[in-house]
Amino acid sequence: MSRTPLTVASAAQEAPPVALVRRARAINRALAEVYPDAHCELDHRDPFELLVATVLSAQCTDVRVNQVTPALFARFPDAHAMASADRDELEALIRPTGFYRAKAESLLGLSRDLVERFGGEVPGRQRDLVTLRGVGRKTANVVLGNAFDIPGITVDTHMGRLARRLGLTVNEDPVVVERDLMALIERREWTLWSHRVIFHGRRRCMARKPDCGSCEIAALCPTAPGARVRVEPPTA
Repeated sequence: MSRTPLTVASAAQEAPPVALVRRARAINRALAEVYPDAHCELDHRDPFELLVATVLSAQCTDVRVNQVTPALFARFPDAHAMASADRDELEALIRPTGFYRAKAESLLGLSRDLVERFGGEVPGRQRDLVTLRGVGRKTANVVLGNAFDIPGITVDTHMGRLARRLGLTVNEDPVVVERDLMALIERREWTLWSHRVIFHGRRRCMARKPDCGSCEIAALCPTAPGARVRVEPPTA
């Protein structure tokens, strides 16, 4: 199936129902009150560290990644150092994050890409970031939003789960979910929206046992027990 390239313009052309836009933005405002300090929970000092930490965060908690990265960055502080890293040593350093062989392959590949094509610097454009080995849209949006202040929606497992529970999308494909949410949330809010939703997914709306009884946005959620919100689901 062909897919329109994902851009701000293509998202705007989706023209979602006005009521859905209003509810999505009301959810964002409510989450802003609940999590006024929502932020990226991966420790980093520069774009390269954030890029590496985000790759390591796949199938791993941010807490565990933050335990691993100090020693990792002390040994390999930049793309030049990591590009020439000994694979066995790199794997040993990142082993606690899981899937360490595949992650080491990605880190070596993206570091070499950065050195060979970008002078060792992390580029500030999504179209460049996604050409790096091991880097997809989710990782690119994390880096752009938090290292370059360029708005982006990060669709991780929390975002996908909550977007569907909240009736903001019916889609499973992260790229399509991102497109759907881009059409609902103001562009300037995309990065903070991502942080707020991820905070809520980790603290309240968990995958197996969501705490609906204490949920601060239950009144806006069509899947909460006793929900009064009734919405026509978005089309796929």
